[in-house]
This record gives sequence, C-alpha cells and structure tokens, in this order.
Amino acid sequence: MKRKRHTPEEIIKKLREAATQLAGGQSVEEVCKKLEVSPPTYHRWRQEYGGAKEETVKRLKELEKENVRLKRLVADQALDISILKEVATGKW
Repeated sequence: MKRKRHTPEEIIKKLREAATQLAGGQSVEEVCKKLEVSPPTYHRWRQEYGGAKEETVKRLKELEKENVRLKRLVADQALDISILKEVATGKW
C-alpha cells in the first residue's frame, strides 16, 4: 500500500466510515481496503482515536506541541541557571 500521513481529522473521518461499513456487515479487511489502510493501522487508530471528536483531537495535538515547547524552555532555563552558578562560584 502507498504510504501517506493522515491528519487527525482524516483519521476520525475514516474511523467513522469504517464503523458504518462494519455495522453493515463487512469484514475489517474489506473496510481497510476501501479506506486504503492496513488492518494494523486501523486497529492502532481505533485504539488511539476511538471515541474522540475532531475538536478534542485538535486540542490534544495543540497541547502536545505546547508541552514540547515548554519543556524546551525549562531545559534552557535550567542550563542558564547552572551556567550562572558556575560563574558565581568561579569555576569558569
């Protein structure tokens, strides 16, 4: 299958499509072929995005990005503090 990165919104839409097709009596393999994803990918998506709404997923991704940015800031500040402590003690 061709590799493609899906946005969280696309994943949720595909999971909804899959749910309707599965309710119609199709097998997981058939649904995955129609959605152009592998069965392991479908199961991983279902586990990660199972009952989520698009707004929830967007907010979660934004929070993850903000968390990474804040961790980087804290690491920079800790480095600055350690440098200032070394300068203050005369180790430089």
